[in-house]
Amino acid sequence: MNNIAFFSDYLAASMRLSVPLAFAALGGLFSERSGVLNIGLEGMLLTGAFVSAAVTFYSGNVWLGAMAAVMAGALVGLLHAYLSVTLRVDQLVSGLAINLSAAGLTAFGSRLVFTAETTQKLSGIGAISVPGLSQIPFIGSLCFNQDVLVYGLFVLVPLTTYLLFYTSLGLTLRAVGEYPRAADTAGIWVGWVRYSCVILSGGLAALGGAYLVLAHVKYFTEGISAGKGYIALAALIFGRWHPVGTVLACFLFGATEALQLRVQAFNLNIPYQLLTMLPYVTALLALVGLAGKSTPPAALGIPYTKEGLKR
Repeated sequence: MNNIAFFSDYLAASMRLSVPLAFAALGGLFSERSGVLNIGLEGMLLTGAFVSAAVTFYSGNVWLGAMAAVMAGALVGLLHAYLSVTLRVDQLVSGLAINLSAAGLTAFGSRLVFTAETTQKLSGIGAISVPGLSQIPFIGSLCFNQDVLVYGLFVLVPLTTYLLFYTSLGLTLRAVGEYPRAADTAGIWVGWVRYSCVILSGGLAALGGAYLVLAHVKYFTEGISAGKGYIALAALIFGRWHPVGTVLACFLFGATEALQLRVQAFNLNIPYQLLTMLPYVTALLALVGLAGKSTPPAALGIPYTKEGLKR
């Protein structure tokens, strides 16, 4: 019985740790399916975490904080789209610039908002128990005793899959990411599609940051994202740019992080630095092709103009 309880608690922890990754990775999915490389997921996630914490701290309303986070992330996405699509700046450089800027600005902002004289304990998003279903042994508390954002993620995954692969809008999005010249010839405004997808990417990644602060830890500290945006990118590659595979990869990375936390609690004679490396080692293995060769969208990272494709 104790083993069952331990495993159930472990799965619940894995779920909590994978949710921010899943929101960020799904955001990256929309951006990269449209052909825009989004290394800036880390900065967007961190921006969402800080804005949600600051707005919730001042207003006392977690939903206002979550909405503000999405809006802030969308604005960062708009900046990345402007640099990448309109100015045709190298998308890798643009994303890294966003990450570095977000790290510095949120660190500065946190020192202004959360001073030594103020408490930073935030109102959190509570869990909603589904009557009847939450009493199912083992999976009841895991799937049916969660907060609104987790339930939203459960809906977002099949909705994204349907949108991408079973609608004309999804076909348009994938065409822009694979063959933008053909899409342009067919009358599709490539720039508009890419702008929309990158803005959506920023909003979803920021929502992951809001979940991290408002539902998971309930406070903000400098660098709280701790590389989760980069792990989300690895999950995107590991999941082969498919919504279901991407979210399952996020759960794998979340489970790895939950495992290293529990191993540390056992007080084994293992340096904690080695255990902390586990999620990143897993991500590295994914990037070097543990899951087999992943084929990205053909136009990923390549700016498009009506005169042709340019690297």
